[in-house]
Order: sequence, then C-alpha cells, then structure tokens
Amino acid sequence: MPFADWTGVVVTVLATKYMYEKGSAESRKPPRGFLSPLREKLRDHSLSIFLVITGVGWVMLYLKMNSEAKWGQVVGNIVSEWTQIFGLVLLTKKLIESHSKESSH
Repeated sequence: MPFADWTGVVVTVLATKYMYEKGSAESRKPPRGFLSPLREKLRDHSLSIFLVITGVGWVMLYLKMNSEAKWGQVVGNIVSEWTQIFGLVLLTKKLIESHSKESSH
C-alpha cells in the first residue's frame, strides 16, 4: 500500500475515533460536559479543523517541493487523500440516506 494511502487510512481511523464532527453519523459522540460556546464549537468541528489545518500544511509543503520528484508525488497524493477525507466528512454531514441505520438520529 503506498505511503499516501496508508496515511489516509490512519487518519481516517484515528481522527474519527478521537475527534468529533457535529452532524456526521460516522463520528463518535462527544463526552457530555459544560463548555464555553467557543470550546463547544471547537469540539463540534474538531475533525474538520484538524483536516483543514493539516491539509494546509501538506499543501504548503507540496508547493515547496518538486512535484515530479518521488517525494513530491507522495506529498501530492497525501494532499489528494486529505481532500477526499475532508469531502467525505462534509458529505456525511449533509447527505442522509433514507432507511439507513447510520443516518437515523
């Protein structure tokens, strides 16, 4: 399995286990507690925030690399993987399939 695919799998598994995205059926449920409005918003979107911040980092690294070199291609694939994961998070929040146990809230 190529490095970019492997990192995508690790991020998908670990990020969805330890982070939360409000409205996503696949996301874990956050612990109950009293939080300030800012902290609650950060918690409710921690998965998206993580993906955007790290995705920007990967894009910045890619822009500084030779895209034709081996590691330039690897980083380009990671950027693609991050974009796909972020798209999946957004889609799971916005699309609901009727009669699906994952979509029932």
